[in-house]
Amino acid sequence: MTMRKRKRKVTTRSPYAHGAVMRRLREARWGLLLGVGLVGVHLIAGSTLFESAPAAAGELTVWKSPTCTCCGKWIEHKRAAGFSTVVRDVEDMVRIRSGSGVPEALQSCHTAMVDGYVLEGHVPASDVTQLRTEKPPVAGLSAPGMPASAPGMDHPGHPYGVVAFGRTGNGLYASH
Repeated sequence: MTMRKRKRKVTTRSPYAHGAVMRRLREARWGLLLGVGLVGVHLIAGSTLFESAPAAAGELTVWKSPTCTCCGKWIEHKRAAGFSTVVRDVEDMVRIRSGSGVPEALQSCHTAMVDGYVLEGHVPASDVTQLRTEKPPVAGLSAPGMPASAPGMDHPGHPYGVVAFGRTGNGLYASH
């Protein structure tokens, strides 16, 4: 026994139903266009065309351990120097460092990015500003280890160096 599908005959209940349907479709279309227009205006207003200029010093994205207090002090040092910061608390800093290309000998407690450069550890704001101005062909800067007198560590009187690193090797960038 085969089952046949019945064809449904569509009928209108009144001769005016078609006009009502078309009117509702037009109203829905205008509502849709208005909604899309409002969303578009909202997106444009939120875009970079209408945003205020970014901080003169740049925006830093910082990856740090959630329990590190010296990293928080370093971030405050950067904010005081005019940098805007985005902070990402992560548990696996080894993955962040290896993914950003920081040589093992130059690793420290936190990693940051600004304008495509990697910053490892307590690099002073003045060095970051100089890096962004000069734009040398390096991958980034590091204050290896945790220098006692570096920003965020706050124990003056202990000289330290900031090292530039990249594909061609490492070299002293600044002494403090």
